[in-house]
Amino acid sequence: MTMADKTLRTCKKGHNYFKSSDCPTCPICESEREIESDFLSKISAPARRALERKSIISLERLSEYSEQDILKLHGVGPSSIPKLSGALKEAGLSFKKTD
Repeated sequence: MTMADKTLRTCKKGHNYFKSSDCPTCPICESEREIESDFLSKISAPARRALERKSIISLERLSEYSEQDILKLHGVGPSSIPKLSGALKEAGLSFKKTD
C-alpha cells in the first residue's frame, strides 16, 4: 500500500494521520487510551472495540455470549477466541454453551 492509497485525516483532538480504510478511529488517540479491563489488552484493537461497542468490558459479561456470538462481531477474528477463552478460564468462567 502506498501513501497515494491513504488519505490525510484529522481527529477531534487535532491529531493528523493517514488512513486507507473508512474506519474513523485515530491511531494516535487509540494508542493513548487506557484500557479498562486487563483481558481486553490481550486482544487486537479492532476486536477490543467490537467488544466495547457491545458493552462487553468484563469477563462476567463476556461469559454471557457463545464463541459464535463473539465471532459474529465485526472486528473479532478466530485468533481472539483462544485469548478470550484463556482469560475466562483463569477467572473460572467460560463462553456460553450453544445447543
